[in-house]
Amino acid sequence: MGIHKEGHGIIFKSFLLIAVIVVALYFILGMGNAFYISAAAAALLFFIIVRFFRSPKRIPVQDNSAVLAPADGRIVIVKEVYEGEYLKRNCIQVSIFMSIFNVHVNWFPVKGVVKYYKYHPGNYLVAMHPKSSEKNERTTIVVDRDSTPVLFRQIAGLLARRIVCYAKEGSVITQGEQVGFIKFGSRVDLFLPIESRIQVTRGQKVKGTQTIIAIVPRLTE
Repeated sequence: MGIHKEGHGIIFKSFLLIAVIVVALYFILGMGNAFYISAAAAALLFFIIVRFFRSPKRIPVQDNSAVLAPADGRIVIVKEVYEGEYLKRNCIQVSIFMSIFNVHVNWFPVKGVVKYYKYHPGNYLVAMHPKSSEKNERTTIVVDRDSTPVLFRQIAGLLARRIVCYAKEGSVITQGEQVGFIKFGSRVDLFLPIESRIQVTRGQKVKGTQTIIAIVPRLTE
């Protein structure tokens, strides 16, 4: 388990700020119980910040017909919808909500070629909100695998203020490769072919690169 590169700057700045606060409290409060409690709270806050940016080393499940979970979290939506930005047809939407306690690294759910990438500035509705997929800050990525496009979105939540995405149109990617990072609470939506055999249910906890979200018959060697 390492620390993701997107967290290095924030962790360093947080350490400096917390250290300054603790030193200031020492001069204000002295070495009494109030100082010890405040210092312990500051240490806990720093631990939470460091833990948020953890980056686990995982070996992705190998299954050419599978769509893997692009994120850790809990399934909040499984339904048929019309995807109007790129696919222009009915799909199965599977949404994964990430709490602040989940790993916030995102991974490519399938291998193939990145056919489409777009960043959308937007609002910061609660990630569970039905309209967050359309209204919030988000990215849309489409990976083409054997002429079968799989679309997914990184969606900012109420606390998130920055989405990091490494996808570039035309690049060839592998299943389970890192696609980016979302800072502080968010959601990832998958839009899958209508004939996909969904392997998860609403409320289920999933693990990025490890949980099979769906089997798509058209994804072959």
